[in-house]
Amino acid sequence: MAYDDTLFQLGMDLTRSSTAQEEDQFANSVEDSRKERNDFFIERDGVRFAGTHLIIDLFGARRLDDLKWVEETLKRCVEVAGATLLHIHLHHFTPNGGVSGVAVLSESHISVHSWPEADYAAFDVFMCGEAKPHLAIDVLREAFQAEDVVVKEHQRGEEMDELKWQTAASRIAPVRHMMVTGQKKAA
Repeated sequence: MAYDDTLFQLGMDLTRSSTAQEEDQFANSVEDSRKERNDFFIERDGVRFAGTHLIIDLFGARRLDDLKWVEETLKRCVEVAGATLLHIHLHHFTPNGGVSGVAVLSESHISVHSWPEADYAAFDVFMCGEAKPHLAIDVLREAFQAEDVVVKEHQRGEEMDELKWQTAASRIAPVRHMMVTGQKKAA
């Protein structure tokens, strides 16, 4: 009897399996997280979207084969944008020394692929929530001493209307292919 009382005080119910108790705890924690969850979607000028995706091309750039420099620059981009770094994975190619990789963020990612033999690098900066991806542009320009920088911006998910945002998780959406060239979109 004392054993049963001790287990009861510890929150253990002898009439139910420990697996059932764990499932209850998990279900409660999932429900709590749903109540507290911030979806990090952005609303600007009456348009709701998932995040800002910048396609950044650097021309006439330097140090594109310096793996450590690329890593430190990605960290500076994350910091100035007010994002949260989860991890960085970079690969150094041979023989040209190009670098390819990604900084994975709580707010999404920054990816890079460089061609040092052509003094060119392609960056994708995609961030949601309160992060400010545009602040990464000057960091990249300065770090790689780029002679020219071309930036294209896309608001990811802006095509979704309010009903789709509410039902997106419960159904399979059709696939539409769109090409973005400059500021024009073609279906």
